[in-house]
Amino acid sequence: MTTIGILGVVHDDELRQKYNLSLDFIKELILEFNPDVICGEVLPDSWEKYNLDNSNRGYWGEPASEYWDLIFPLCEKDKIEFVPIDWVELDVWMDFDPFNIYNEQKRQELSCELEQWFQRQLSTWDLSAIPFNSVEFDMITKQKYEWLEQINPQAHLFRWVCRHLIMIQRIKNAILKHSGKRMLCIVGADHNHILYEG
Repeated sequence: MTTIGILGVVHDDELRQKYNLSLDFIKELILEFNPDVICGEVLPDSWEKYNLDNSNRGYWGEPASEYWDLIFPLCEKDKIEFVPIDWVELDVWMDFDPFNIYNEQKRQELSCELEQWFQRQLSTWDLSAIPFNSVEFDMITKQKYEWLEQINPQAHLFRWVCRHLIMIQRIKNAILKHSGKRMLCIVGADHNHILYEG
């Protein structure tokens, strides 16, 4: 039987420390799950760059720090296969910023509102054994992205809907390839509810 786990993380080390989701704790969770395969929020091109030169950092679209500092080395050490599942078209990503169709004043207002959504998400950190992996976090996250869809439907379609269709399909492809294995999907916690639904 194939077993799939989903682990939502935050991509900022300060937040990880502040909200008890340190790299050490993430490592414990990974080892407890004991995956054969890790599907990660990494672009296939970035994974190729890492494999060519694992000291090459700082390029646009590089993986989040938890991959460099924990997940990639752990996969190498414990012989866990890594599958990159993210999708972003970097050359046009910034053109689909959800606030770019508004004037400067409105963009500032929307940025403040987005920060309020983020603070609501953070306020749920202690509602489950694993911070940011709870029904409450997912509920607020879903509401946040419904709000963003109203702000700019086209940006939402590109940055969220299309991205998730591809991420979920890459996970499904990995499931087919690794039938009967234990697979852990590690993504930013904002993606959790979509992966559960998908």
